[in-house]
Amino acid sequence: MEFEVVIGLEVHVQLNTKTKMFCSCPTSFAEMQNKNTCPVCLALPGALPVINEEAVKKAMMFGYAINATINKKSIFNRKNYFYPDLPKGYQISQFEIPIVENGYLFIEKEDGTKRKIGITRAHLEEDAGKNIHSIDVSKVDLNRAGTPLLEIVSEPDLRSSDEAVDYLKKLHSIVRYLNISDANMQEGSFRCDANVSIRPKGDSKLYTRVEIKNLNSFRFIKRAIDYEVERHIEAWEDGVYEKEVVQETRLFDSQKGVTKSMRGKEESADYRYFPDPDLLPLVIPDSFFEETKNIPELPDEKEERFIKEYGIRAYDAALIASSIEMADYFENMLKEKIDPKNAVTWLTVELAARLNKENLDITKSPIDAKKLSKLIKRIEDKTISNKAAKDVLDYLMQNSIDVDEAIEKLGLKQISDESQILSMIDDILSKNQDKVNEYKNGKEKLFGFFVGQVMKASKGKADPKLVNRLLKERLSS
Repeated sequence: MEFEVVIGLEVHVQLNTKTKMFCSCPTSFAEMQNKNTCPVCLALPGALPVINEEAVKKAMMFGYAINATINKKSIFNRKNYFYPDLPKGYQISQFEIPIVENGYLFIEKEDGTKRKIGITRAHLEEDAGKNIHSIDVSKVDLNRAGTPLLEIVSEPDLRSSDEAVDYLKKLHSIVRYLNISDANMQEGSFRCDANVSIRPKGDSKLYTRVEIKNLNSFRFIKRAIDYEVERHIEAWEDGVYEKEVVQETRLFDSQKGVTKSMRGKEESADYRYFPDPDLLPLVIPDSFFEETKNIPELPDEKEERFIKEYGIRAYDAALIASSIEMADYFENMLKEKIDPKNAVTWLTVELAARLNKENLDITKSPIDAKKLSKLIKRIEDKTISNKAAKDVLDYLMQNSIDVDEAIEKLGLKQISDESQILSMIDDILSKNQDKVNEYKNGKEKLFGFFVGQVMKASKGKADPKLVNRLLKERLSS
């Protein structure tokens, strides 16, 4: 039997506001435990929440980015459950009427076609604190409690772990472009819960789903979904699906590559949602709509512009536009008036390979856009060869030095003087007259030998194109 995978994702994005969702405590990361707390986030009697208007504006910007409906009026609810990192015993969230609903985005498939993925809703809520477990005691750090979250809930439109990762990468890119979150997965400001189920191919019914909680890397998300899908299929084929696959919350063990049961999955009724009596309905002023609709150019728009404006391949445009930092670096390179196709190669192939080797991202590159552009200019004006430029790039990765200084220091300046190259050619041909005769008698493969000898004589500094042209002229005379 063939199966279809059905995946829906819930993504929690910490908004980069200066203060928390319902109080004025700072949201700074890595402070001393429980430093950023007050009567509101400690849930002391009589403390009243106040909605953070910046969080509202950032949620609206996201709504515009995913072509969604932004509700002028939305409601905050109490989501009731007991957990030690939430002192109130409930979380302030949105349920019946979220601030954003009915949106979508597109992901690109391997064949170049695009799939539309529905986004049911994006609602505002507060984050919980952090539990710190040791051998015989558990501690609670409430610095994170109350941090503004935007929970983004997709439709069950994803059909594989690869599609899930593509969707998450697109979402990650959008929130970074909008500058509403740093989306740092290691610090937990962009994390995902995956709802996974299977069904026989052609069946439209939704079967039992499990939720995999708190996935915080694209690699772990893919591995967790793949494992869970395999577990469901095996249970179905062994005739124990209803017994083995129950609606529950599971955690992914990244060391063993397996998911483990955590608890039974709650339904909305279990949370006993009701409107928070301390908060009036959120009615967004008209001025907020005007202020937030002018969002920056997003990845898809930037990709299309790169193709039209710079004439680069769709694949390269998508790769560069997927990261706002990479896109900005690329456009800063082009301000130096270099060939866009050369910029693509040296950014996405040469520099990227060296950054990967050093485990650095583009923001930590020791070579800025202007310096890389200058190196490309020296290739374009034939000061150095393409091969020599790679040696210069290696040197620049380790040394803070000007491009021209590096070229001089390494002695890699290209020889472009015709008379100097002709002198080398004549010397080599005179010393290899037997091979010259063989070449003229039809053994054309020897041309590569002559090129190699000239490059060797010039210590690799001769302009290869010039060497080829002058050699052909000499050998045909």
